[in-house]
Amino acid sequence: MLSLNFIREHSREVIDRLAVKNFNGSEIIGRILDLDNQRRDTQKKLDDIQAQANLLAKEIGVLFQSGKAAEATLLKEKTVELKNLAKDLDLSFENIKKELDDMLVRVPNLPHPSVPSGITPEDNLVVLQEGEILPVADTAVPHWDLTTKYDLVDFITGNKITGAGFPLYKGKGARLQRALINFFLDEALKAGYIEVQPPYVVNAASAYATGQLPDKDAQMYYVGLDDLYLIPTAEVPVTNIYRDTILKSEDLPVKHVAYSACFRREAGSHGKDVRGLNRLHQFDKVEIVQISHPGKSYEILEEMRTYVTGLLRKLELPFRVLKLCGGDMSFTSALTYDMEVWSSAQARWLEVSSISNFETFQSNRLKLRFKDETGKMQTAHTLNGSALALPRIVAALLENNQTPEGINIPKALVPYTGFERIE
Repeated sequence: MLSLNFIREHSREVIDRLAVKNFNGSEIIGRILDLDNQRRDTQKKLDDIQAQANLLAKEIGVLFQSGKAAEATLLKEKTVELKNLAKDLDLSFENIKKELDDMLVRVPNLPHPSVPSGITPEDNLVVLQEGEILPVADTAVPHWDLTTKYDLVDFITGNKITGAGFPLYKGKGARLQRALINFFLDEALKAGYIEVQPPYVVNAASAYATGQLPDKDAQMYYVGLDDLYLIPTAEVPVTNIYRDTILKSEDLPVKHVAYSACFRREAGSHGKDVRGLNRLHQFDKVEIVQISHPGKSYEILEEMRTYVTGLLRKLELPFRVLKLCGGDMSFTSALTYDMEVWSSAQARWLEVSSISNFETFQSNRLKLRFKDETGKMQTAHTLNGSALALPRIVAALLENNQTPEGINIPKALVPYTGFERIE
């Protein structure tokens, strides 16, 4: 959430920068400024009434002490009028504040000045590409056929148990999943992240604090009886560890890694791009989260980007890094890098990670602050990234490493899988 002070002082800049996200902010920013003026005007009236009431109370006390009860009674009647007026103004103030708060949470985060303009993913900027992109072989088989051939993932039984998008991993497929999770966690620990194991369900306050609510309400699974939400990513519970928290400057950066199952309704998803492991309702992911000093967050974003590309190199997967254009960015992000791996059998790029700097957007909702070296209170920056999401990594590993003898396992994973080949 953008701070009201920032919007008030930089309204033209806010509108112009939101345009990079293809968001027309003129109307909502105008309404926010109007409500802010109403709120401040109403607050002033309330303060004036309170001041008058305080003066009258003193006068009434003096009159009673002087034996002028009749005059004191008249003034008491005036205080009743002031109380009634204050009551009406209080109600008006609350209504204005409610609408203002509702407007504020509907304004997206501002894109960083380096974010390229654009509308669709085709407008994203490729900043790095590594690995050999080989022509699709005549014998190449997509991963959904490979998982059946080698009995790794059972989509039909998963559908029977739960529904489409909830696969059942079996045998070496399940072991590959576990191997990837442990590999990603161990690599993060080597990089200085502290592991946490978060809850898989959160309350509305947590979902609101990281920006899932109200923006992504339709994509989340809701447990109505308990008023809880299944997490779409470990980012939500891990970042909320620090909701309503004041850190010290020496605590920064905070670095956490967490494995979790993730749940997304993916409303409206259909077609070939969701086949097999390409898009699921439940999937496994290892997430990295950092809380940073504002002056260092973009340096840390680049550090996180380098870390994730290092994982892809160790998995021996061709990959590319995209800087997302304004039209392809999330509601909450100020700058996002997407990592994509090449799928040899599908002949297309598959997104496996997004790494984002949210600047103060989440922290304003979280009320996450820190005291700097001078003792001054500042709002921290939050960042997160997938390191990595498993389904499309598995898809690419299976497709890119298939041979007539079976599917080869990258050397970095063999100590975790316990086998060098799926056959």
